[in-house]
This record gives sequence, C-alpha cells and structure tokens, in this order.
Amino acid sequence: MSESKPERTPPAGVDTTRPSVARVYDYYLDGTANWPIDREFGNRVLEQFPLLKSIALANRLFLNRVVRHLTKLGVRQFLDIGAGVPTAGNTHQVAAETAADTRVVYVDNDPMAVAHGKMLLDEQGDPRLHAVIEGDLRAPDELWQKAIATGVLDPGEPVALLLIAVLHVHQPGPDGQDMGAQAVGRYRELLPPGSFLAISHITDEGVPDELGPKLVELKRMYDTSSSSNVIWRPRAEIDALFGGFEILPPGTVWTPEWHPEETGPNARPITFDSPSHAAIWVGVGKKTG
Repeated sequence: MSESKPERTPPAGVDTTRPSVARVYDYYLDGTANWPIDREFGNRVLEQFPLLKSIALANRLFLNRVVRHLTKLGVRQFLDIGAGVPTAGNTHQVAAETAADTRVVYVDNDPMAVAHGKMLLDEQGDPRLHAVIEGDLRAPDELWQKAIATGVLDPGEPVALLLIAVLHVHQPGPDGQDMGAQAVGRYRELLPPGSFLAISHITDEGVPDELGPKLVELKRMYDTSSSSNVIWRPRAEIDALFGGFEILPPGTVWTPEWHPEETGPNARPITFDSPSHAAIWVGVGKKTG
C-alpha cells in the first residue's frame, strides 16, 4: 500500500481556513493546488450537484478553444484575468501550439494562484513572453498599468482579454453592489482597436428545469461557506457585457457549442444531455472601432 503524500505548506499569506473559489475550481479540474478545506467543500458540492465537475471541465475546454481560435486569427497577446491556479492546458501552453511567440499575462487576486503561477512560469515559461501578477478586476486602470509594466504586452497592439468564469464571482464595490459590469466597460475602453474580449459566465436562465434548484443550492453553499459570494446573471446581461463589440460566430452560446472543432485531440471527452446542461453562457467579441 502506498503512503499518502504529506500536505504541502501553503504560500505565505494564503488563508486555508475557508474554501477559495479558485482552489475549489482547481479541484474540480483535478488540479493539485488545493487544500483539505477546498476538497471537503468541493466534495460536498459535488454530492449535491455531480454534473458541476463536467460543467467546470467544459468551461476549461472553452478557454482552450478560444485561445486556439484567436491565435489562428493572428492574436499574439493575451491578458487572462481571474486565471486561477495553474492546471493542465494553461493559456500560454495552448497558444504555443499555434504560435510560440505568443505573449501572456496572467492575473489573479488569490495569493495562492499567483504563487503557483510564478512557480509554473519559473519551470516552463519565458520571462520575455509570460508573466503573472496579483491584481483586482474591480480596478481596471491599475490592473492594466500593472500588466503593461511587465513589459510582456504591447499596448499598441491588439490584446485578447479573457474573463473566463470570473464575473460570476461577486465583485462588490464600496456600496456592496457588484462592480463586474462597470469594470468590464472600462476594460473595453482600455483595449486597443482590433482586440478581443472572451467571457464565460454561469446563468440560471434557459437551463433545464432540473438544474434550477441545483443552481439555487450551489449559490447558497458558496455564499455561506466560501471566501466569495457568487452571482448568476441572465443571458441578456451577459450579452450586454460585450457592449458594442462585434460578436464572433457562432454568437453567444453554451460552452459545448462554441467552435467544437477547436477542441484539442487530447482533451477529455465531455457529453451533456443537451448543450444547456453546461449552464455556462459564453462568447467572444472584437473591438472594431
């Protein structure tokens, strides 16, 4: 019988007394940057909502397909906000399949995600092409300047901004109201012409009837037990996050419906009874003006 491996010491400043949204997501993806508190919470969630693991994996495949598709369109710069903790199929790894010179800046506000990102890039990254910074999505100008200050991104060239499964994490302002939509509006202004915006967001609108109560319970569990509350927007509100950007075909859709031909050959197959069982609404827009 093999001995269990000792638990690693968390990076300094990381709170392991409450589950972290980023670390629990990493656990759903079979990652290793999570702790007992995250796994215990994740297991309780999956007992109530076992489909959530497939939903998380389908969302990760959407990210991979976006990166493949945009690099084929000529994109060579990515700003991945709310990137979470590193796991297989990171943005820079997928981009390198098409263009080895692609530049990527990862951003997260979770110290563990940032620490693990730096470890990953130290092992297999290139400091001329890749960076990871700690930043707050709610402070677009400050975050943008920190990203540019890395020297990795050229603000005069198009950038693909990735907001993947981050906007349904509540972004409270001083008044307690969610600042996500306001922040996204400012990012759209900051992006150079020709840039792209990719969004994925859980919605409780248009999902199969049996998923409705499960999403209600999922929100309750996160709001009462994890480090962050969550918010499910209706599809029209998610669509509005793109502002006047030109939406790329096939439009805003469920994760399995967005360019399935871009799924990598080594991806784990994920099937749903219907696309709406994926529960995450996605799209990619281009800044044409």
